[in-house]
Amino acid sequence: MKLSSSDSIGSSIANSRRSFLGTALGACAFFSVPSVALQSDLLSTPLSKEQRDSLTPAQILDALQRGNERFRAGKMIPRDYLAQKRASAAAQYPAVVVLGCIDSRVPAEIIFDAGIGDGFNARIAGNVVNDDILGSMEFACAVSGAKVVFVLGHTSCGAIKGAIDDVELGNLTGLLARIKPAVKETEAKFVGEKSSKNATYVDAVARANVSIAMAQIRRRSPILEDLEKKGSIQIAGGMYDLSTGKVESIG
Repeated sequence: MKLSSSDSIGSSIANSRRSFLGTALGACAFFSVPSVALQSDLLSTPLSKEQRDSLTPAQILDALQRGNERFRAGKMIPRDYLAQKRASAAAQYPAVVVLGCIDSRVPAEIIFDAGIGDGFNARIAGNVVNDDILGSMEFACAVSGAKVVFVLGHTSCGAIKGAIDDVELGNLTGLLARIKPAVKETEAKFVGEKSSKNATYVDAVARANVSIAMAQIRRRSPILEDLEKKGSIQIAGGMYDLSTGKVESIG
């Protein structure tokens, strides 16, 4: 089921008192929310446990897509962040954990039009996977109940360029080494200039890096792999285009 347009979302969320995921999915009647006029104080409450637990991974991914569409259209949902801060101080029930890059141009909450309490966010250069990231994801899903693990790469990634160029700099050297498998995989099949100066090549490596990260999560975390096999969570990925603002899904 697809979400309605941003216009219909506005009329569907009036009594929902939900942030991004709750309001967006409420437009599809997943929460059986009545449709009444939008009021100014309604977007102040993050997801409740009941709301989050009622969602499927597919519904959450659909909500992320619709949030990105609102971001690109400049029709983001207005939020009372101070009220969300107060409402989430005692407990949190995020629906997704995003593994993204530290790049300042790729803030997950903004590009997915999400609010406080909607998602966990792990950020590391090149959105690479390590033991601490895996442990954080296991906490997010197995302990806290998040239902989607989303690996978010992006175009023109500096870490990807550094790995291509064999940059060595302190602890960064070891981090970039985690991107090398994506460089090698892309080199084997890419036609064209294979350098950090070729934007197409850089982005191809970045896409491969997302796919490899997803595979590593499944292989290196039996906990997350088992949850996905049971259908409790879904491990997914995407590429964010710095120019267009679009997140393209990666299978």
